[in-house]
Amino acid sequence: MKNEELVKLSFNYPEGQSRTVRVFVPEHEDGETLPVIYMTDGQNLFDEESSSFGSWHTREAVAAERQISGKAAIIVGIHNDGSPIQRTNELTPESIGRFEFPPDMPEEARAMIVPQGESFDEFVVNTVMPEVEARFPVKKGRENTAFCGSSSGGLQCFFTALSHPDIFSAAGVFSPCFMLYNGADFMGWIHGRLREEMPFLYLYSGGDEGLESVICSVTQMTSKALEESYPKGMLKTVIKPEAKHCEAAWEKIFVDFLHDFLALN
Repeated sequence: MKNEELVKLSFNYPEGQSRTVRVFVPEHEDGETLPVIYMTDGQNLFDEESSSFGSWHTREAVAAERQISGKAAIIVGIHNDGSPIQRTNELTPESIGRFEFPPDMPEEARAMIVPQGESFDEFVVNTVMPEVEARFPVKKGRENTAFCGSSSGGLQCFFTALSHPDIFSAAGVFSPCFMLYNGADFMGWIHGRLREEMPFLYLYSGGDEGLESVICSVTQMTSKALEESYPKGMLKTVIKPEAKHCEAAWEKIFVDFLHDFLALN
């Protein structure tokens, strides 16, 4: 039996930056390989010490799922320790379409939005994934690989999963910032990526007032539009009307997504 471990790695990121990635490998049998979930905001996934906003406690979620179903997954957390605007830029793809800035957003704030989500996508797929698969007991193949994120990370997760349906079989898209884009451009981008084989989409939003209520409205509209053309049985939409835009809410919903993803295996 192999004990669980949390391994800290360092990668070169675009523009010469160094990027921390932590990999949690749960307790497993000798020779056993496990499905893997790649996740944004790795600093918030494993413990309170590294997070300014609270932890998702993914280690505990994996252990609990093992007790329930006998299944477990490796969690790969890709850190973002930059400023809020740097994080937004990193997890916001440009190619989806035109931005719809709030009318009261100052010009200087608009000028700070420089979307770089395509670079993050390439980093995950071409740098992080090959290294993780080479170093850890990952069960390889599309059916064993998922992506998950929240807020801007939920948007990036949606972009990456739909851009690579041959790589990811599931995506946990939590409180995604879909409202950043022109609606027609956004739906056009989605329909341009639909194929016969698509990843299982777990769309989630809370409904609390403020930002989360706006996200909830656009998430529900997106879900309704997807229902018409997405493969049957591959879309699940969960709305929690009282839930806020925060780690405590995403921690709870991750447990459900983890179970659903592992049930696909």
